[in-house]
Amino acid sequence: MAFILKSSDLKDGEKMPNGQVFNGMGYEGDNLSPQLSWENPPVGTKSFAITCYDPDAPTGSGWWHWGVANLPASISALPTGAGSGKGGLPASAVQTRTDFGKAGYGGAAPPEGEHHRYQFTVYALDVDQLDVSEESSGAYLGFNLHFHTLGKASLTVIYS
Repeated sequence: MAFILKSSDLKDGEKMPNGQVFNGMGYEGDNLSPQLSWENPPVGTKSFAITCYDPDAPTGSGWWHWGVANLPASISALPTGAGSGKGGLPASAVQTRTDFGKAGYGGAAPPEGEHHRYQFTVYALDVDQLDVSEESSGAYLGFNLHFHTLGKASLTVIYS
């Protein structure tokens, strides 16, 4: 069976709801990380990490909206708002710095008139923990994920 990522807040290929949109930069969203759940991770999975990335940001390098690592292999879901300080992250979890400049979830906030994709990905990892901190950038998290990923599952939503 395939490793899959699902959400009760997001529908793959559809518009991101206001609950997950940024509150600031001209937007008035709720800025809540979405509920996410995953099934059928690869054999040997020791932990998980999750990212949200916007490849369409006008930066030349995209935009990291969320990174969380060191989720134990014993969990298979996060509740709405877990990355927004609403509870639900395990004690071992580490949220990394986003391109908003701080750790934690930062919702969609594309420039006016632009259509962007937001890729949520869960990574099954071959280590219990990655050596990352709240100061680690999305690129640094991605570098560590590259060397420890057994499998990944994604869903993409859009916002404009």
